[in-house]
Amino acid sequence: MKQIATKKIKDSFGDRVFMGCVLALTFLILCATLYPLIYVVSASFSSSEAVMNGEVYFLPVGLSLDGYMEVFQNEDIVVGFKNTVIYTVVGTAINMILTTLLAYPLSRKQFRGRKILMFLIVFTMYFNGGLIPTFLVVDKLHMVDSIWGLVMPTAISTFNLIIMRTYFENSIPEELAEAASLDGCDHFRFMFHVLLPLSTPILAVLVLYYAVGHWNQYFNALIYLRSSEKISLQLALRNILMANQVSSGSTGGFTEMAQISLTVKYAVIVVSSLPVVILYPFIQKYFVKGVMVGAIKG
Repeated sequence: MKQIATKKIKDSFGDRVFMGCVLALTFLILCATLYPLIYVVSASFSSSEAVMNGEVYFLPVGLSLDGYMEVFQNEDIVVGFKNTVIYTVVGTAINMILTTLLAYPLSRKQFRGRKILMFLIVFTMYFNGGLIPTFLVVDKLHMVDSIWGLVMPTAISTFNLIIMRTYFENSIPEELAEAASLDGCDHFRFMFHVLLPLSTPILAVLVLYYAVGHWNQYFNALIYLRSSEKISLQLALRNILMANQVSSGSTGGFTEMAQISLTVKYAVIVVSSLPVVILYPFIQKYFVKGVMVGAIKG
């Protein structure tokens, strides 16, 4: 049999110029995104004098761990880290349970009134009760200065709910639910034994979204937490920064304390971001797929 020769179509000069511009722009965006991260890490490991004099660019200058020593010598860091892990685990578990239980019926076409209910849920994205009414409700429910004051007001994210509902609608065929129903499978068995095992990508994405939100939660912790033994990591890091700023503003040893406060600031950023950076590679393969599939249709 005579093989048909295939001729490769060459890119025109205009196409090559366009691709070159796209690659150059992408490279600039990459540099603009990565450089601040590289600088923060390098500055956190540099000497305070080098950071103060602007000598740090890419690599650490005058390797020093003074900033990290200042951070980890504070007792609030250990307490805040432990509390934040608890807040993150408990809060993410509640988020995922409630979001899944609400997203499943909203994704089923036979559920009457789902459009009206979805409208009421989306309405809360644009209009809410405000800070003071929310605080009064939390206070009346005796959730101030407790883990529930941080977890329950953010039990469900409307945006994440929409993502999960969209994934269930687009990625899980309706015929699969009908076949399971013919085999005597009720809604709960279908959801736990069929739907959720097939929804690993979107579950991984939402776990990351919720966990990062709880880990970085600062404002609610500042509003609702009172006791020092219940302090979160973000509040502990904020207290360290405030203490160093006050110390650097005193008359004695102004220059030295101001230099140390800079390295402490960068060390605080690294410490607060490190757990998320460590977690992301383990769910990266699910993350991209879940985001793309969950965003096809709103």
